Amino acid sequence: MNRLKYIHLDYLAEYKEKQAITLLKHFNKIKKIGNNLDNLQFYLSGSAVYSSMIEGNIIDFDSYLKYSSTGMNTSGKSFKEIEDLKKAYLFAREQKLDYKNFLLAHKILTNTILEDAKYRGKIKDKNVYVFSQAKIVFAGADKDIVKSEMKFFFNDIDILLKRELSTDEIFYFASMLHLILVQIHPFADGNGRAARLLEKWFLAQKLGQNAWYIQSEKLYHKRRQSYYKNVHLGNNYTNLNYNLCLPFLLMLPMALRLKA
Repeated sequence: MNRLKYIHLDYLAEYKEKQAITLLKHFNKIKKIGNNLDNLQFYLSGSAVYSSMIEGNIIDFDSYLKYSSTGMNTSGKSFKEIEDLKKAYLFAREQKLDYKNFLLAHKILTNTILEDAKYRGKIKDKNVYVFSQAKIVFAGADKDIVKSEMKFFFNDIDILLKRELSTDEIFYFASMLHLILVQIHPFADGNGRAARLLEKWFLAQKLGQNAWYIQSEKLYHKRRQSYYKNVHLGNNYTNLNYNLCLPFLLMLPMALRLKA
């Protein structure tokens, strides 16, 4: 059996012990949502809006629905950012999760947020930092190693996609993929949006199309202070402490309890 070389298994046992939500029971409720175009548009719109709001987009879900139905305020940058991300979700829904398609999804979702087209769907060729109040608070993988890190990462994703997993394991690994990608920080911009899309994409590949209705992005926005805190494992890619990962991994299951 192929062994994972990059994605952490160390915390799976503790995760199963502490994860208190009956995942399959709650996911079966989501599976009862009608798989039609109206529902798909509604839930993917929510995913795109809430994921964008985490990054500071000023358009909330009600406003987005209003603008979409009336045609008002649809030419601005904020609306276009959401539309790009929604297109990326629609693309992912129809495609196999692999490295090539993931880069294509990033190209789609950054059509507006990255003015320089050479960085859309491309691994960064310069170091990128996260700032807060004009200070660097996080530095992702160095530009000289980021491509190899992504190769190792997606080799493991391929192994997981081929492996039979329990529901607990599916949610554990989906969250871990999200968390690891944020730490790698492989792109010039759009890393958070791409990580949240990757998490949902993996869930859908393992659980079926109804996984796109899981409101993970809404949960992360609703609890964004905890999200910001829990996703932070260190100030630099070279000194990450994955012993801090459980609070983040335990967030995703709570999305199963959210109502539309």
